[in-house]
Amino acid sequence: MENNSKKFKVGYAALLGRPNVGKSTLLNKILKEKVAITSDKPQTTRTSILGIKTTEQGQIIFVDNPGIHKPLHKLNRRMMNFVDSALDTADVICLLIDATLRFGHGDEYVLDFLKRVSTPVILLINKVDIVKKGNILLMIDKYKDLFDFREIIPISALKGTNLDALENCLYALLPEAEKLYGDDDITVQSERFLLSEIIREKLLAHVRQELPFVTAVHINSIEEVPLQDPESTKKPVKHIKATIFVEKDSHRVILIGHHGSMVKTIGTEARKDMEDILDTRIYLDLKIRVKERWRDKADVLSLIEDQ
Repeated sequence: MENNSKKFKVGYAALLGRPNVGKSTLLNKILKEKVAITSDKPQTTRTSILGIKTTEQGQIIFVDNPGIHKPLHKLNRRMMNFVDSALDTADVICLLIDATLRFGHGDEYVLDFLKRVSTPVILLINKVDIVKKGNILLMIDKYKDLFDFREIIPISALKGTNLDALENCLYALLPEAEKLYGDDDITVQSERFLLSEIIREKLLAHVRQELPFVTAVHINSIEEVPLQDPESTKKPVKHIKATIFVEKDSHRVILIGHHGSMVKTIGTEARKDMEDILDTRIYLDLKIRVKERWRDKADVLSLIEDQ
């Protein structure tokens, strides 16, 4: 056991909820590091993303998951498979809801979805920093009658409100175990995955209507360009080639933009983030490829998921 005088707790905490309720924002805030992209577009998260928080009390492996929804494409079915896997491995489930939204059919669907598990569920009422306290109390009263939550915690993922209470609650529910990851590990996602997600985040910030749902990014190659002068104090350069998949020629035209302005903006913003994260200079080569109905093509989905 890691600590003889104190019980060391280790386990998986699955972050679940409807699309766009703040799961990725919460994960980034907890870890104080950006491991998941954020966007105001639904279904931004398409796979499960692990974030590891290690303290003297224990090690919590947070699993950020796609938003729970009824799948219409093979892509969406795969997304929901990630949610199913997270439910199978989770020691605790954290259900996030948006305090600014009215209870609806989507919320009923999520609660019905969770009724098949025996894992302890904590309800996290997000965005309490912008909602009146009286409304939060009404929401708590409503939800405690709908499901047997182990705990209900009002939080603000953006401001970090009550995240210490969440952490303490998780440690109380997790089992005693040895560490699964090193003290300095924050995530297990690959560099390729992170870079592809950065591009997609910048893309989502600039597109509207159906485009957020019909775009995907694949990193084709990452090559480090050796400095001509070994004595140079300049940072090394990485040459990254990436493909943005779309489903129609009209999507491609929109992403290219007038005289290439849109794809240039996306590339510039992504490159800046990449340089900050990798601490190196980046040359980013973006191509846009039309692949009809790629959301139902197993070869493209595997290409994207295996980064």
